[in-house]
Amino acid sequence: MTDPSLKKIVIVGGGTAGWMTAAPLARLFERAAEGGRPEVVLIESPDIGTIGVGEATLPPIRAYNRTLGLDGADFVRKTQGSFKLGIEFRDWGSVGNRFFHGFGDFGPPIDGRSPWQHWLRLQRKVAGLPTYEDWSMSTVMSRRNRFTPPADGPPSAANAYSFAYHFDAGLYAAYLRDYSVQRGTQRVEGTIVDVELRPEDGFVAAVKLKDGRRIEGDLFIDCSGFRALLIEGAMKSPFEDWSALLPCNSALAVPSERLSPPSPLTPYTTSTAKAAGWQWRIPLQHRTGNGHVYCSGFISDDEAAATLLAGLDSKALDTPRQLRFTTGRRKAGWVKNVVAIGLSGGFLEPLESTSIQLIMDGVGRLIQFMPDRHCKPHLVAEFNRLMGQQYESTRDFIALHYKLTDRRDSELWRYCAAMPVSDNLAHQIELFRTTGRVAVLDRDSFQEPSWVSLFMGLGLRPEAYDPFVDHVDEATLVHHFARLRQAIHETAAGMPDHGDYITRHVKALPA
Repeated sequence: MTDPSLKKIVIVGGGTAGWMTAAPLARLFERAAEGGRPEVVLIESPDIGTIGVGEATLPPIRAYNRTLGLDGADFVRKTQGSFKLGIEFRDWGSVGNRFFHGFGDFGPPIDGRSPWQHWLRLQRKVAGLPTYEDWSMSTVMSRRNRFTPPADGPPSAANAYSFAYHFDAGLYAAYLRDYSVQRGTQRVEGTIVDVELRPEDGFVAAVKLKDGRRIEGDLFIDCSGFRALLIEGAMKSPFEDWSALLPCNSALAVPSERLSPPSPLTPYTTSTAKAAGWQWRIPLQHRTGNGHVYCSGFISDDEAAATLLAGLDSKALDTPRQLRFTTGRRKAGWVKNVVAIGLSGGFLEPLESTSIQLIMDGVGRLIQFMPDRHCKPHLVAEFNRLMGQQYESTRDFIALHYKLTDRRDSELWRYCAAMPVSDNLAHQIELFRTTGRVAVLDRDSFQEPSWVSLFMGLGLRPEAYDPFVDHVDEATLVHHFARLRQAIHETAAGMPDHGDYITRHVKALPA
């Protein structure tokens, strides 16, 4: 009987997706017994650039880096990184509005109920109650530009938050490339010009390069970006267009000079809503990343570039770089022996830094469901079900930013106020509006505190709250919240400035 185990895995495409796929495979197979270790080959074309607009991440990237055994300080230095406690939103919902989506909850549960529900009760009865954001450790730290990693030990204000990173995506890809190659991944430089299918079952047998080389494989991972060379070109997996739910279809990106002290190095991403989209600001050690995401139906490219440059807080280091996209996903991200990871599998605009997260989760599920050479259909179907569920939940979370708006000052925002949403998102909005409860429909996507931050930050106020929380003594509850708020503010006040922390512990070495 022929051995069904994988002998060779071929990754098509480099960049962030390709090397984020190669690195955990290299780590996994590094520890495999000799002879049972599949060969991993990554094909990278020197003629094709990478997108590389994503420089902000979500907290699970720390688990990804730990799985690889990366040294945290070395990683931040090598990628010119900084720390991210969340996202500050400006002018979303209404002009002049500001709110924060922080990484962490609003305190510990009380009698098995979210602290958020208890706050809802108190804000109806206690005059002058501080905003719910005052019980978010990450939000308070960000307001003061403070950072230090969460402390070890029992739960306290000193560890009641999480964090992610800002980094240079190109440097991160190079960092993982070196990591992967050192652990046995073969890097092949070349441009694919043809894909050869097996006549008996339609599986990919090999890819052919422009110079005539032919590279065979058992499992092919498509990291070719928007070209979707294998998943669309060879496997014909259709693309589900979500433009009606996420109207932006263009972006311009430009780096600018890093602001020097006394201007703070902020430990958060900034997202500012504009007339036809929104602008990001991502602080790194050596520069600031900026971009304008917009809908080309409501603004010209020249106007969009002018908006971007006018919104910079430091001198531009280049001319804005254009990116076109269609939001959506493959109806099947795994077909036969081809798995799409990254942009080849789908794209959701970078509003909540989900692109790298979806790469990580795609790779994680591939490893979880690692097939043999037959790629059993039910295994493939389960991967597709879970990835589809995550894409849809993430899409709805991003669409929420646009849908819940009181702005009517431009064509985009008038469109967004009236635009359709999925049945799931309509249910989530109405459940919160009428009961104050949050429906989390995908446990691998954004959780209750994130939905609360968006609902409340965008101005949606619940008509009711969980009646169970009325059983807690009100005076005891007021005292608890007062002590918690004091502990949060005192702990944040004792932390170092974010820029000072980087200078002392993870400052990048001179180039």
